[in-house]
Amino acid sequence: MGAKCALKMPKIILVPYPAQGHVTPMLKLGSAFLGQGFQPIIVTPEFIHHRITANMDPIDEIRFLSIPDGLSEEGPHDFFAIEKAMENTMPTHLEGLIHRVDEEEEDGRVACVVIDLLASWAIQVAYRCRIPAAGFWPNMQITYRLITAIPDMLRSSLISKTGHVAGCPQRQGTVCCLPGQPMLSTEDLPWLIGTQAARNARFKFWTRTLERSRSLRWLLVNSFPHEFTGDDHNSTDHDNPIVFPVGPLSKPAIVKNPSFWEEDSSCIDWLDKRKPNSVLYISFGSWVSPIGDAKIKTLALTLEALRRPFIWVLAHAWRQGLPNRYLERVSKQGKVVSWAPQLQVLQHKAVGLYLTHCGWNSTVEAIQCQKRLLCFPIAGDQFVNCKYIVKVWKIGVKINGFGQKDVEDALRKVTEDGEMKERLMKLYERTMGEEATSRAVANLKAFLLDSTTKQFNSLKDVYIMSEGYRNASASSSSSLNSSFQDTEDDQTIASILAEEENLHKDGRLAKRLSHLDSIPV
Repeated sequence: MGAKCALKMPKIILVPYPAQGHVTPMLKLGSAFLGQGFQPIIVTPEFIHHRITANMDPIDEIRFLSIPDGLSEEGPHDFFAIEKAMENTMPTHLEGLIHRVDEEEEDGRVACVVIDLLASWAIQVAYRCRIPAAGFWPNMQITYRLITAIPDMLRSSLISKTGHVAGCPQRQGTVCCLPGQPMLSTEDLPWLIGTQAARNARFKFWTRTLERSRSLRWLLVNSFPHEFTGDDHNSTDHDNPIVFPVGPLSKPAIVKNPSFWEEDSSCIDWLDKRKPNSVLYISFGSWVSPIGDAKIKTLALTLEALRRPFIWVLAHAWRQGLPNRYLERVSKQGKVVSWAPQLQVLQHKAVGLYLTHCGWNSTVEAIQCQKRLLCFPIAGDQFVNCKYIVKVWKIGVKINGFGQKDVEDALRKVTEDGEMKERLMKLYERTMGEEATSRAVANLKAFLLDSTTKQFNSLKDVYIMSEGYRNASASSSSSLNSSFQDTEDDQTIASILAEEENLHKDGRLAKRLSHLDSIPV
């Protein structure tokens, strides 16, 4: 489909969190929208815009637009620098961009803005522009439910609500996030990373994300339809958006690769020369810093001692931990690359096992390619993903360290489990087979029908969206530490709805809304 065919298509603006593991599924979602007759426009900060567009074919099926972020293009940018840019710099620029895109005469209007929940700052921007906003969770729904359980964990004193230790477990405990699903532990909480100050800041980030997302009517989830119950999809509770499982989203055919970095295609030629199921593939995603030089050195020595063929994805920035002349020493046994065409690698018959950080995109690709897993979770949702891989689906083994005995024990457990391959095959069919795919497509169509047929420009819809945002923020404030409340949160939407609020106060709003009762809300 060329650029001319895209004219007058209704547009959907997509706002991902600016990280590889979030942009990739958002790009896949955009491709799915394109297949349903919508023009996807993905908005990213400038510091990653050039990385993404460098990997796109020179066609206009998916548009990429950038907004200023105040960050240098060189990077690297940590979680806190990105958060500061999202909160302080990007909102004004996104608002201007939405208005410009919506007013383009040659194209269709903006039907909806789909926002990664970790980019929750954009929710308020969409409401200011009077455009419907939907949330997108790029991971399993169970990890989203773990975030929504924060108020319950605070009320039960499972986690602290006090000052600098807010969000930290006060005791060992479990949380039931979904009926019929495994209990999750306080050890699985995604903000328990780094120093105490870092944990506190991350917990604040998640509480703010939760408060903002409660105003959303719709939530698209990049997970398997069978993970959800009917209650999720049919819920009309404002604190719980209508959930549409639309995953797992597949790689768009129109994109060379959805990667920020150049892929080393020589991996495939190297694999062609290896025996079936003989190669161990190792990748910890795009964020390796928490592993550190010491662990990298230990793993390097273990791989060398195993004398097993391997491909290890390790960026140049993280190779300081490699032993002296390591690449030369293992040149006949293994291959170390900065970035790999992961899906192609996992599809190759020579790859038998995958040592992974359990990122959701990597987990989905492993299931798709039916590869058994050695699990070493590092951060965020990876701990929950690991629990499902090991305890629920039983398609992998967790390793506790990179010492030779740790890895050898894990390899033995995987290879001795003769039923693991059969479980992988059944899991693939259940989650990615024809029936599951049909359900995911049907859910996507249902979302588009519900979200794009509503008249958001009406006074009633604008009022209800903004009122829901403020009510959600107020109701959650009682259970969250007041120190986490940002003064701008409750004021942003109110500032553009002053007239409607004044009408509401003196009773005239109800009269003006009475003729709009036929509009579903």
